[in-house]
Amino acid sequence: MQSIYVLMDSKLIAPSMLAADFANLQQDIEMVNQSEADWFHLDVMDGVFVPNISFGMPVIKAMAKHTKKTLDVHLMIVDPDRYINTFSDLGADVLTVHYEACTHLHRTIQAIKHAGMKAGVALNPHTPINVLEAIVHDIDLVCIMSVNPGFGGQSFIENTYNKVSELKNLIDQKEAKTLIEIDGGVNSDNAKKLVDAGADVLVAGSFVFKSENPTTTIKELKQVIA
Repeated sequence: MQSIYVLMDSKLIAPSMLAADFANLQQDIEMVNQSEADWFHLDVMDGVFVPNISFGMPVIKAMAKHTKKTLDVHLMIVDPDRYINTFSDLGADVLTVHYEACTHLHRTIQAIKHAGMKAGVALNPHTPINVLEAIVHDIDLVCIMSVNPGFGGQSFIENTYNKVSELKNLIDQKEAKTLIEIDGGVNSDNAKKLVDAGADVLVAGSFVFKSENPTTTIKELKQVIA
C-alpha cells in the first residue's frame, strides 16, 4: 500500500474515473499513470444511497491491476461495512464512507483501518462539519462533497469554501493529521481558493477527462495549486 502522506508538502490531484471513457478505460488509466496526477479516485454508487450506479467489483478489480498510484475509493452506498474487506482485497489504499450512511461511524473507521486501508469520511453538502468533532482525530481523510453526490458534471457549491475553512480549524484545534479532500466541480478557477482554504486533495472529473488534453489539464491544475 502506498502512503497517502507522501509529498504532503504539495497538494494532490485525484482524477475521478467516473468521468473517464468507459469504452477506453485502460487508455485513460494509462493516461493518469503517466500524468502528474497523484491518486486515482473511484466513486462506487449503489443506486440506493445515490440515484446512480457506477463501478462493480469486477471492473474495479480489473482497474486495480493497471493503476500505479494510490487508489482512493469513495463508497456512495448504504451499509458500507459489508464490503470493507472486499475493497481491501481489491486493492483500495483509501476507503471513504459517507457519514450519512454509517450508524456506528467509529466502528466503521476502525474496521477500515483493521483491513489495512486509510479511513475516509465523506460529508454531503447539507451535513455540517461539527458532526466530526468527536472523531476527526481518528479519520485519515475527510471528503467534502462540493456537489450533491450521484452524478458527475455538476456545478460547484460556493459554500464549500466556508466548510473547508471550518474543517481546517477543527483539525488544527484537535491537532489531527486528517487530510481534506474536495469532490465535485473542481476546476482551475476554484482550485487555488480551495487549497488556500485548507484543502489537501482535489478530485477532478469532467474538468480533466472532458478537456482537449487531459494530461495537460492535470499539469496545469498542479501548477495552479503548487
